[in-house]
Amino acid sequence: QVHLVESGGGLVQAGDSLRLSCAASGRTITYWAMGWFRQAPGKEREFVATINWSGDKTRYSDSVNDRFTISRVNAENTVYLQMNSLKPEDTAVYYCAASEFGEASSSRSEYNYWGQGTQVTVSS
Repeated sequence: QVHLVESGGGLVQAGDSLRLSCAASGRTITYWAMGWFRQAPGKEREFVATINWSGDKTRYSDSVNDRFTISRVNAENTVYLQMNSLKPEDTAVYYCAASEFGEASSSRSEYNYWGQGTQVTVSS
């Protein structure tokens, strides 16, 4: 069992930055792929970013590419999402997810465990 806890969300203004953290416990995630997804009110949960087990492969949604950066520190069992140049449309609950398959994937079905989410609100 993997337990994921997100932190770092909050209320910011457009153009600001935030860094989300996802701390894993229960099992080491060293060989697991990790992903960030988000869900805005009234919308489906959507892919944001993913990183493979070794950290040398990442993928991003078109809407956040060049603004967000996903990274991981396996020794700390932690994954990060650095979010720069935030826009009001980035407002959502952000979820961390873990995939035992190891390879970076944008598909929700590839992920076995999910955190409870952290709210990010960007005001204009």
